[in-house]
Amino acid sequence: MKTTIHQEPIGEMSDGRVITAFTLSNEGGLRATFLNFGGVLIELEVPDRIGMPDDIVLGLDAIDDYVQRNSNYFGTLVGRFANRIAGGSFTLDGKKYQLPVNEEAAGVHLHGGPRGFSHQLFEGTVIDRDGDEALLLRYESPDGEMGYPGNLELRVTLSLTADNGLRYEYEASTDAPTVINLTAHPYFNLAGQDAGTIREHVLQIRADHYLPTDPETNTPKGKQEPVDDSPFDFRQADSLDHRLDSPDPQVAGNNGFDHTFVFPAERDLSEPVASVEDPASGRCMTVYTSEPGVQLYTGNNLDGSFAGKGGCYYARHAGLCLETQHFPNAPNEPDFPSTRLDPGKPYKSFTEYRFSAT
Repeated sequence: MKTTIHQEPIGEMSDGRVITAFTLSNEGGLRATFLNFGGVLIELEVPDRIGMPDDIVLGLDAIDDYVQRNSNYFGTLVGRFANRIAGGSFTLDGKKYQLPVNEEAAGVHLHGGPRGFSHQLFEGTVIDRDGDEALLLRYESPDGEMGYPGNLELRVTLSLTADNGLRYEYEASTDAPTVINLTAHPYFNLAGQDAGTIREHVLQIRADHYLPTDPETNTPKGKQEPVDDSPFDFRQADSLDHRLDSPDPQVAGNNGFDHTFVFPAERDLSEPVASVEDPASGRCMTVYTSEPGVQLYTGNNLDGSFAGKGGCYYARHAGLCLETQHFPNAPNEPDFPSTRLDPGKPYKSFTEYRFSAT
């Protein structure tokens, strides 16, 4: 299925730099619109079982809203370090680095800080890939930005695949030792972004373990727990509805899920790690990734207090995120997979969200 990209200026930063929207579309009815600001996915149209398309990602109505008030990270690229770092600090080669603490109540550094990649303007270029068009987003993060060491060059290639997938390919390099953990943060509601909640969605995650979190900081306690006999066991597809009301302290304390699921260390990267289905529309989303885990977040902090796209007020559990990534607080947890990046050893990963309808 051939992919084409349309681009147009859609806004400006306060310093006059242009914000551009890039719309990728293919013959399978998939249509994805990104901003070069924050790499934000502002719209994703996917057909249902009778071929009717609908926008399935939550978001905001105006470009200025993404620049000024996207505290929920709707659709953004996230880095240098996705998720949380306890105390906002880590030690690398004997030197301590202090990062801004932007989730103040918990005392943690969240999603790369208040001026992380989600708040930066990328250089956007349409590139050719074997006759199809893809979007390349580039950003150079200077040494010391948000407290991180090393000049980091980031490249994110966004494309639509022959399997009707939306694919993120990440590449990064540094000139000094640093840490990195990249992800994308779209909120999905396969029934439509204004359709209510995801409680009736059916979820499967192929993970035998998850990371329990400290209730004070919402960061992992440093150990994996088996999902057996718990609300975290999604190895068999199940509705989210009753899981979201679980009395388990890890779920009840978060008003839902905000946890990392750990994939087996030895696995076939061509096999999916998770899938979601909306029985009403028939839309299905299957997730593939090279990352060792995924953060399931069920929109617990949405409270209907502000308007999203089309004036829709998003209630709790209006969308879910499947943020493929390394583990939260990994720089401070020696038993977690390393997030260290060194010069001459480029970072590469991919995630693909593949869509179908039944």
